[in-house]
Amino acid sequence: MFIVNVEGAVFKGDKWLIIKRSEKEEHAGGMLSLVGGKVDLEGNSQDILERTVKREILEEVNIEVKEKVTYLHNTSFVTDKGEHVINIVFLCEYAKGDAKPNCPDEVSDVLWLTYDEVMNHQDMPIWPKDSISHAENRLKELT
Repeated sequence: MFIVNVEGAVFKGDKWLIIKRSEKEEHAGGMLSLVGGKVDLEGNSQDILERTVKREILEEVNIEVKEKVTYLHNTSFVTDKGEHVINIVFLCEYAKGDAKPNCPDEVSDVLWLTYDEVMNHQDMPIWPKDSISHAENRLKELT
């Protein structure tokens, strides 16, 4: 059985929202990543992934994204505890709010970085780099 996780590649102008995960997080504590979280059980519902990514962004960093979010890609990974996770990434455009950590147990810092800053950041893991590359390519297709 998989845990389903969603992440938002959130852009504002030419910058991307990157968070530093709290050291208290069980998976990837202290690492840089996109913002997101686990999909909750809802029974029968529609657009659960899209609603979840918007909710997680608001809950974790206090910003709202525009209504339309665009699927980018998905991956799978296994946590340190052996849990299998499907991760689904969406392209999200910033709408409003002041990006800040809402819960220090989940997010310790918020950064707005250009594409080049993401790609060249010495502490950036490969998976957010890969997602931001997908996001940059999708933005070019959409404009």
